[in-house]
Amino acid sequence: MKFSKFGQKFTQPTGISQLMDDLGDALKSDQPVNMLGGGNPAKIDAVNELFLETYKALGNDNDAGETNSSAIISMANYSNPQGDAAFIDALVGFFNRHYDWNLTAENIALTNGSQNAFFYLFNLFGGAFSDNKLDEHSQDKESQSIDKSILLPLTPEYIGYSDVHVEGQHFAAVLPHIDEVTHDGEAGFFKYRVDFEALENLPALKEGRIGAICCSRPTNPTGNVLTDEEMAHLAEIAKRYEIPLIIDNAYGMPFPNIIYSDAQLSWDNNTILCFSLSKIGLPGMRTGIIVADAKVIEAVSAMNAVVNLAPTRFGAAIATPLVNDDRIKQLADNEIKPFYQKQATLAVKLLKDALGDYPLMIHKPEGAIFLWLWFKGLPISTLELYERLKEKGTLIVPSEYFFPGVDVSNYQHAHECIRMSIAADEQTLTDGIKVIGEVVRELYDEANSQNY
Repeated sequence: MKFSKFGQKFTQPTGISQLMDDLGDALKSDQPVNMLGGGNPAKIDAVNELFLETYKALGNDNDAGETNSSAIISMANYSNPQGDAAFIDALVGFFNRHYDWNLTAENIALTNGSQNAFFYLFNLFGGAFSDNKLDEHSQDKESQSIDKSILLPLTPEYIGYSDVHVEGQHFAAVLPHIDEVTHDGEAGFFKYRVDFEALENLPALKEGRIGAICCSRPTNPTGNVLTDEEMAHLAEIAKRYEIPLIIDNAYGMPFPNIIYSDAQLSWDNNTILCFSLSKIGLPGMRTGIIVADAKVIEAVSAMNAVVNLAPTRFGAAIATPLVNDDRIKQLADNEIKPFYQKQATLAVKLLKDALGDYPLMIHKPEGAIFLWLWFKGLPISTLELYERLKEKGTLIVPSEYFFPGVDVSNYQHAHECIRMSIAADEQTLTDGIKVIGEVVRELYDEANSQNY
């Protein structure tokens, strides 16, 4: 059986498919696995209790003996391709109440998860474009086109971006400044910062071959939070070149709000904000949220109609009452954010204890549900380290997958880092870090003994 080029592209091995396969295999395994590799959120009692209470309320009788029929009826019918109208209205009210953005329902669309959203957005703004300037002077207008890329201003970036383009990969990326910093008064940490000089001098940007700028905040995989000044600079560049700035808020404000540094959330008609219900504890609901100019929302809705008919409504039904009365924000601020901040502190201590004076650097924990570990001068690649840890029942994600748009064969740093989830329970975190420490120490010790 032969597949088309489209089929061949989406059936080849990818970082995201390996990650999801390993997660699934681990869940089915009859052997204990230290799950430090996936993006699944933690099981937080207060979060689960609120969602269960809300779910039960959908079918409970009220004082008049009637069920919550509006929610039940909504799930028994398709929404329009833009998404569940009640949830969209709730989101409009929420964002205007907290940020004064003056949104209307025309500024919001729902998708089946944020991965679905980025499939749409990267194919809307990356790939082959008609070149109007060339078309004016061309005899064959159909033959004139320009290939545009999505600009990632700070790599490493999210593993799931890499393979969503329908044809090929369309990314331009800028490598970061790496600054050694302290964290809570301790050394042994670093932070990535945007290299704006390199970004501004990127040939693709100057030549009109960039279709959009995209960044995650906090960044998956590193937990880096771009500063307000960096975000304002990116927004200015995007406006100057008349391209949108796409911001992935899957871990950011206002929910789940896993951000520990001072940061503000801004929006205008040239900005596309992407949110998700996954990291507040509902990954199985596959509910993504796009806030954008009405023209973008119209395009996303049209794509929804073709690809999905309509977005799923179950997540919307659960979240609507929580958005209406701000319980979703209270949950993020009072339960989710403090939980992960505590987990990050614990994981840092465990790593410091496990690796002592070995060459470990930790990206400063500023948010998200991961730590990004840099083993300077690691004797093997982290792809090989991944396999060794997997053999010992510990899953992490190697750094090589997080550099779309970069030729990692010429960038040693891309082979020396791993992403480690901090969403696991304390025992799994302790056991997994113990294995990481044992394997990494052994690698350095073997390399040092061979050098004598």
